[in-house]
Formats: sequence, structure tokens, C-alpha cells
Amino acid sequence: MANKYVLQGKVKSTGIAYLFWFILGAHYAYLGKWGIQVLFWITLGGLGIWMIIDLFLIPGKVEAYNAYIFEELDKIEKSEKEEDHKRHVETLKAISNKD
Repeated sequence: MANKYVLQGKVKSTGIAYLFWFILGAHYAYLGKWGIQVLFWITLGGLGIWMIIDLFLIPGKVEAYNAYIFEELDKIEKSEKEEDHKRHVETLKAISNKD
């Protein structure tokens, strides 16, 4: 299981994705999709058509990328809560056994 702080650092921003799209046409690289990024550059953004379409699709692409990260973060948080609960129960048992 990954470290939750590492995962939080991997969350992507729609605004930054648009910035990459506008400046370098590198929004796929920002999302870690280098194969599609190279194809995008080779075709010059589908001669502009693909680039315009991506203008509207970027929020969904970023959301899909982040969805996996948020699922993993939820799993980690649930696991941490279960571990905390177990520790509290064990502490209470230890305290009650001392009496």
C-alpha cells in the first residue's frame, strides 16, 4: 500500500493541465500518458482539431486520473481508522485488566 502523502502529491490540477495544454500542448504528459502525448505532438494536435476537443475534455481526464488516487487514499484512511480502533480497544482492555 502506498504512502498517503506520496499519493496526495500525485493529485493533479485542472488549471495546471490547461496551462500545459496552452503553453506546450503537453497536457497528456502532465497526466503521465506519454504515448498519447507523443502521438499528439506528431499529429500537431490532430492538426488543431484534437487540440480543440481536448479543451473541453481536460476536466474529465484530470478527474479520471485523480479518481484512482482518491480511492487509494480512502483505503489508506479506512485502514488507519481500523488500526486506531484496535489500539484503543487493546488499551481499554489493558487498563481494565490492571484493575
